[in-house]
Amino acid sequence: MIIDGKAVAREVQKEIKEEIEGLKRRWGMVPGLGVVLVGDDPASHLYVRLKEKSCKEVGIQSREHLLPASVSEKELLSLIHNLNQDKEIHGILVQLPLPAHIRSEKILEAVSPQKDVDGFHPFNQGMLLLGGEGFKPCTPMGIMKLLDSIGCDPKGKNVTVVGRSNIVGKPVALMLLARHATVTICHSRTARLKDEVGRADILIVAIGKAGLVRGDWIKPGAVVIDVGSNRLPSGKFAGDVEFESAKERASWISPVPGGVGPMTICMLLFNTLRAAKESLQREG
Repeated sequence: MIIDGKAVAREVQKEIKEEIEGLKRRWGMVPGLGVVLVGDDPASHLYVRLKEKSCKEVGIQSREHLLPASVSEKELLSLIHNLNQDKEIHGILVQLPLPAHIRSEKILEAVSPQKDVDGFHPFNQGMLLLGGEGFKPCTPMGIMKLLDSIGCDPKGKNVTVVGRSNIVGKPVALMLLARHATVTICHSRTARLKDEVGRADILIVAIGKAGLVRGDWIKPGAVVIDVGSNRLPSGKFAGDVEFESAKERASWISPVPGGVGPMTICMLLFNTLRAAKESLQREG
């Protein structure tokens, strides 16, 4: 069975839109998202356009700040400071990667944890580790939502996560631990990746290498979530899992494109709505 990320995202966005309309009616509030994009990376620009379109569909006001690649770290920090102070902006998203002369960790730390809708601030990462209520990264949230959508409860299951990034691998492993899964994290130095993959009841692959995981490695009946999005020489996109052979063995598998991708933007909208609601509560 194919996991339709677009369909799941549509359902969640419908709920978000209804809740935003309620906020407008009751409080006159429009959730605001400040998007910061530095330089002219084509993939980043495309992603920001998709986010802007999704914001408009649900009623979030998206305010883009497009900066040249030559912008100084000091200027960028000043913009983040202003967005932190802006009462109409409830969420701040800094599109990565940043140019080499800017320290990404310095910029991400400057974002207020209460507006960190990407879940990258050390405070929110720490809250995730401790099982707290901070903002969680969007792609791992989307993965968990996809598992829920097919009725896949991770409790007691062997889950293999291939990839250990701070954006996907580590946070999704922590979320799965919180749901009582037995989690194995693999990476580029894992000695017998095939064996680790073969033990997984749930397999999540986020390593950024097309077709790295072969279909015949997968345990029959496993649930496979493919986070990879790799552009091939043909211009098409492929995941990190050999899709055609993997779907013959998996009980459920997410496609690329159309699986995890739509969920990432959807969870960004979810976090922005949450940040707006929490700002209302703080104001009393």
